[in-house]
Amino acid sequence: MKYLFASLLLIGLASCSQPSEPAKTTANYDDLVSLFKEWRGFQAAPLVEGVPDYRRDAMSSQQKGLALFQQRLAQIDVSAWPIPRQVDYHLVRAEMNGLEFDHRVLKPWANDPAFYTTFFNSESDQPAREGNYARGIVDAWKYTWPLDAASVAEISAGVKAIPPLLTQAQKNLVGNGKDLWTFGAKAIQAQSRDLAAFAGKLTDPATKDLLADVTRAREATDAFAAWVEAEAASKSGPSGIGVENYDWYLKSVELLPYTWRDEVTLMERELGRAHASLALEEARNSGEPPAGPIANADEYAKRSQAAVTEYMAFLKDHDVLTVRDYMDGAVRARLGKFTPAPREFFGEVDHHDPEVMRTHGYHWFDKARMVHEPHPSPIRRDALLYNIFITRTEGHATAWEELMLEAGMFDKRPRSRELIYILIAQRAARALGDLKMHARLSTLEEAAAFTSANTPRGWLSLQGNLVRGEQHLYLRQPAYGTSYLIGKIQIEKLIGDRKRQLGSAFTLRSFMDEYDAAGLIPITLLRWELTGELSEDVRRVLGKS
Repeated sequence: MKYLFASLLLIGLASCSQPSEPAKTTANYDDLVSLFKEWRGFQAAPLVEGVPDYRRDAMSSQQKGLALFQQRLAQIDVSAWPIPRQVDYHLVRAEMNGLEFDHRVLKPWANDPAFYTTFFNSESDQPAREGNYARGIVDAWKYTWPLDAASVAEISAGVKAIPPLLTQAQKNLVGNGKDLWTFGAKAIQAQSRDLAAFAGKLTDPATKDLLADVTRAREATDAFAAWVEAEAASKSGPSGIGVENYDWYLKSVELLPYTWRDEVTLMERELGRAHASLALEEARNSGEPPAGPIANADEYAKRSQAAVTEYMAFLKDHDVLTVRDYMDGAVRARLGKFTPAPREFFGEVDHHDPEVMRTHGYHWFDKARMVHEPHPSPIRRDALLYNIFITRTEGHATAWEELMLEAGMFDKRPRSRELIYILIAQRAARALGDLKMHARLSTLEEAAAFTSANTPRGWLSLQGNLVRGEQHLYLRQPAYGTSYLIGKIQIEKLIGDRKRQLGSAFTLRSFMDEYDAAGLIPITLLRWELTGELSEDVRRVLGKS
């Protein structure tokens, strides 16, 4: 009763604090910043006794409040602002559209059991963890050992919320999406393993209370996973959102000028191009000795370290970009480790040439830059919500692989060139899986089988965990699976635009410097800011055409 009363009181207070009507029209950028800060506080689910509240009344109240925030945003006149400030406005608009989409379509608190996983031992390479999760994530990887008192208190608060949150989830979850339930159970089981591994590190008597909290959280997680698994047997509906909703999400949240049909065409083109290019590379390299995988841990350690050294030297010597002091350490700190066969897909690539995946590791440059060179705009300084940074982050990391191939990084190792096209084929195949699942043309299992069959050399086996795990993420987070190559396509177009504009004055280094300085924002907006051109693509996502 106390819990219910507190929840109703909080909702009532929240609704009382909402403006009854939109503010008067303003053209002041500071008003946008103030609204943004207020919006970020509003967007997170309310807390009741330390537990996020996703029950019907709380979500209904939030949805009503969102409409008022959107009205207030619409009252800001940005027409006379410089482009970078207009870009900030549209970033806020996209975030609000993301919450609108959650309430109208995704409803992850009601449809997606994996939404309630909140404890993680591994660091994401993204500015914010991929996917859609409940408030209160505990990123256990970020704490240093031995834990100090402040860290123990912080972790404990998050862990204590897990049992009541999962109890609440059993009432909130009413969806019928078969794949979301089936594979959601596996995600929850992964949380149990993370909690167990973390508990194993709590050997200091000073952390015995935290150990007890973690133990209770794991027991609750195991019970919840069993419940989800049992419920999944009775689920029979599709989990995809449908083409019409997908189109709205692409335009209004991801700020992309494409439709579902456009993306199918582009991904089919990339899949065909990758397989054809791989075939030509293999023919070209037929006289070269075959490139086998690294054989042991010592060889892997030596070659991985050497790969970073060679990569950083290439970037500097070829004047690719301005190399910052923090970049080498950011990449070197995230080297993998030797894994005996059979390996998952990216491990196989990495064990054939560790330098290839270092190019995709541009993510670590991005994350380090957020720390060492934070963007001056408060709207761009931290990670954007709803993964709307992915055409820039995932798209650029994917583009960078082939850009470095074209720049000559692998000229002395022609067999490594083949790996780039294998990567593109895998990204295109899994993107088509994303698109087919959301169009309700295939199940997750069918999407996984398609992706596996279309990935060269049998490196994405259905016997592994990766292929289904990725498709599960893309089912939970629409447009994530397509972002790698859609972003790549947009980045290549942007490079061409700047070359056209600057002519002989264009250099890759100057381009990359201005590109990185703009922050981790959707490529469509980044293209507008860098070129200054209100192209048809930009006009489309801004609702001006």
